[in-house]
Amino acid sequence: MTVTVTSNLREPADASTGSGSGADGRAAYARTRRRASAQALLLALPLLLFLLATFIAPIAILLSRSVENREVPVNLPALSQALKAWNGEGLPDEHTFAILAADMRRASAEGQLGTVARRLNFYLPEFRSLLMRTARQLPETAPPAWKPALIELDPRWGTHDIWRILKRSAVSPTPDYLLAAVDATVTPDGRVTALPADSSVFINAFARTVWISASVTLLCLVLGYPVAYLLATLPADKSNRLMLLVIVPFWTSLLVRTTAWYVLLQPGGVINSLLMGMGLVSHPLPLLFNRTGVLIGITHILLPYMILAIYSVMKSVSPIYMRAAQSLGAHPVTAFVRIYVPQTLPGVGAGCFLVFVLALGYYITPALLGGAGDEMISQLIAAQTNEQLNWGLAGALSAYLVIFTAVFYFVFNRLVGIDRLRFG
Repeated sequence: MTVTVTSNLREPADASTGSGSGADGRAAYARTRRRASAQALLLALPLLLFLLATFIAPIAILLSRSVENREVPVNLPALSQALKAWNGEGLPDEHTFAILAADMRRASAEGQLGTVARRLNFYLPEFRSLLMRTARQLPETAPPAWKPALIELDPRWGTHDIWRILKRSAVSPTPDYLLAAVDATVTPDGRVTALPADSSVFINAFARTVWISASVTLLCLVLGYPVAYLLATLPADKSNRLMLLVIVPFWTSLLVRTTAWYVLLQPGGVINSLLMGMGLVSHPLPLLFNRTGVLIGITHILLPYMILAIYSVMKSVSPIYMRAAQSLGAHPVTAFVRIYVPQTLPGVGAGCFLVFVLALGYYITPALLGGAGDEMISQLIAAQTNEQLNWGLAGALSAYLVIFTAVFYFVFNRLVGIDRLRFG
């Protein structure tokens, strides 16, 4: 008997063909991913351009003003070039005095001498009167020598400090605004020195801002933690109704809420009238135009942020851990402190960071509820831009505020690990 064996084995596929198919698949997948990324970028591009034009660019421009010095170099260009070549000793030569007269005459005709005077007044308060008086009294015809003529018009042109200030103001970029923002200045011999204590303004404002922000953060934590715990442990229907009370302040204007506290805290307001009616106090308490009013107002506004940050973490903490600890003999307080609280620390850290950073830049509340000794750095920035028109100093103060916030973020991230915190 003959047995015929038929083999079902086939020749193996060409290795090169299989490899080519895999490469084509990977290439197609990469093209698909790139196409999807491009589509996502196109969808987000309008928002990115909007943020760039309305948020990032204005901040960058303001911060650049902290080292920018264009008033003197732009409006007195020839004098600025001449002063760069001057060695800074004694008085400049006759040619520099002649250039000063010509540049002042041209700047006055163009209406830019006031801009120069305002910038130089930043160094020396009497500089504006010096420039304006000299520009008005410049002779129509050039004198034989401008140096003695200008000194005769005003003897201050014969002092070394005036020309030293002109030379410093002709340089851009300049550290002058950054130094002034920390109450420092440059002496005639070129050394950086701190201003006297009675002239120090901005260092005290920075310290006051940090103190108020830290106090508000602590108050929000003390008041917000129990509320967040109550919201997280109540039944869902009751929790939702109470959560509405936490969210309602977000629907009200910040200015309206601050003005409401203005009404409540004044000597004849609701709070003092209630306390005096109950016989708790014999005279109205000073709750307005001082640090107390500022702390109350900012704490009320920022408290919901702390509550929501902590609540979002508390909702994820299972109650089984507390029951397990108590079943093993732990006192309820001990179980709460050693078992429950550590699990909520991510929310505490997130809330503290959020409240502290928001409090650093508060403006409306301390302006309405605070007194003369409660100015925060944001109020000084607003005063420099709106009243003094000193955008350079405002940019320097803003730069320090941004730097401080960034440093606080990195320190906080190092200690707590904010990149691992849960915000909900």
